[in-house]
Amino acid sequence: MADRAAVGGGKALGRGDDLGQAGAPLLIEVAWEVCQQLGGIYTVIRSKIPAMVKRWGGRYLVVGPYDPAVSPGEFEECAPPEGLAAVLEDLQREGVEAHYGTWLVTGKPRTILLRPGSVQSRLAEAKYLIWEHHQIGLPGDDGLINQVVSFGVAVQQFLRSMVARLGSTRPLIAHFHEWMAGTALPEIRHERLPLATVFTTHATSLGRYEAMTDPWFYDHLAQVPWEADARRFNIEPQVRLERAAAQSADVLTTVSEITGMECEHLLGRRPDLILPNGLNLERFVAMHEFQILHRDYKARIGRFVMAHFFPSYSFDLDRTLYFFSAGRLEYRNKGFDLTIEALARLNARMKRERIDKTVVFFLITKAPQRSINPEVLRCRALLADMHDTCDAIRDQIGEALFVAAAKAELPQFEELVTETMRLRLRRMIHTWKTERLPFIVTHDLVDDVHDEVLNQIRRCQLFNRAEDPVKVVYHPDFVTPSNPLFGIDYDQFVRGCHLGIFPSAYEPWGYTPLECVARGIPAVTSDLSGFGSYLVRHMPDYQRRGLFVVHRRSNSYEASAEELANWLLDFTRLERRDRISLRNAVESSADHFDWSNLGEHYAKAHDLALEKAGR
Repeated sequence: MADRAAVGGGKALGRGDDLGQAGAPLLIEVAWEVCQQLGGIYTVIRSKIPAMVKRWGGRYLVVGPYDPAVSPGEFEECAPPEGLAAVLEDLQREGVEAHYGTWLVTGKPRTILLRPGSVQSRLAEAKYLIWEHHQIGLPGDDGLINQVVSFGVAVQQFLRSMVARLGSTRPLIAHFHEWMAGTALPEIRHERLPLATVFTTHATSLGRYEAMTDPWFYDHLAQVPWEADARRFNIEPQVRLERAAAQSADVLTTVSEITGMECEHLLGRRPDLILPNGLNLERFVAMHEFQILHRDYKARIGRFVMAHFFPSYSFDLDRTLYFFSAGRLEYRNKGFDLTIEALARLNARMKRERIDKTVVFFLITKAPQRSINPEVLRCRALLADMHDTCDAIRDQIGEALFVAAAKAELPQFEELVTETMRLRLRRMIHTWKTERLPFIVTHDLVDDVHDEVLNQIRRCQLFNRAEDPVKVVYHPDFVTPSNPLFGIDYDQFVRGCHLGIFPSAYEPWGYTPLECVARGIPAVTSDLSGFGSYLVRHMPDYQRRGLFVVHRRSNSYEASAEELANWLLDFTRLERRDRISLRNAVESSADHFDWSNLGEHYAKAHDLALEKAGR
């Protein structure tokens, strides 16, 4: 490791034109997801930036790893200001490859990306010091561990230079997100660098694994043997690094009360503060147009539904509701199992009560698949061809009808359409119809025999039969504008649906229901998610606001499935006017979750860190 005394010789930082007001605190946020979209933390960091830039101005920097294959797509490199140029020169002398520029997102924050590979030669020494100082043994052949430890070395070197050049001119706060960015924290603490530190865990590494295998995880949390279980799940290095980061920071935070319980028992420290996740709602604001957008995107989804189902049988799209669930393919953690079970019960009750509506449920996730089912694609293409043909017939009829009316004639349909066009339409309809049932899966799965989602759909006999009011579409890929089945992006897809269903069994926060709220769409969550527990604690009138919390923490799986099925049944009974009122209620609640409000929690964490560090 470089001698700290040898780093940062020369001109000190602190110029007002470089890093904001001289003498005021400087905030550096470090995250593995800066400039690379890997999961929910990317949404947290990215959506929060406008609020952070507004509060901190030029005194705000984000730091992440530089990946030459990914970073250039989200990062614009440019010449650094004078003070930061000196820091980058320090890093270059120490062999750390650093890039300065702006992250190409709303707010365009100052960004420094450090290439982990540039310090590979120090990896063995870094692992030795982690063992020597913290008794954490790290494997030599784990690519991810090697990357994050190398990144930690680069971050530590960067902070050394910042501290050396700042001297005593201004306080410095370093805020680390998750263990992959926090590997520098234990050594920062050991070295006693004079800066204030915050560590935010968005989910504990061990908690995610425990929840997948134990449906009563939170009841058993206090008795979890964390060391033995970390070894059992083969994640001991990650867990030990995470615990060391949590215990080294001046301030430990997490995103919800329920994850705070995990911190206390699995990381050995109770969080100092809770930092609930928000959204930058300016991205979603549609003024008074969100009802119009819902109608327009619902029609786009309706085109997919026609292509997928109408070759086999048809139903009234005006009396059809679109439900969806989305998220990583964590079958139980994301509540896919509970959702499918509740939909099966809803299907039976709608048939029994003769409710004259149809529910089409979309399950959107990323599962191993080869390609889109060719027959699904063929039907989509046939529908497009049919639409073009009908447009041509409409134009032909319109002109012929106009001429006939001018002659004071009232012609028959056969007189207005040419025989060629009628024959074309007849052949198209014949090709269009099929005797098979509509497909459940839109893609060719790599292993449909062992796919947990598909197997439960089979067990529940949700086979998309004509007599079943609940239909299922399992789409094992992301919804994007380039997707030929929908042709819209995920935001637009959400706006076109009537309800999002996310009754997670493990969800430290839960952005998917919050994204529904931001778009004025009712949503289901659970009290085992951070978002759900936040609603219960802070918005007890959530149901009036178009939100529903499934009680899973104190209920059996059976009781939770019944509760969800009952609420879904009530939702299907709503008429159009009721659903519009509910969407208005959801939309009016969205401002509560804007970062302009929830960002105050981050401000408290940073103030507390400065106080604890004596800065």
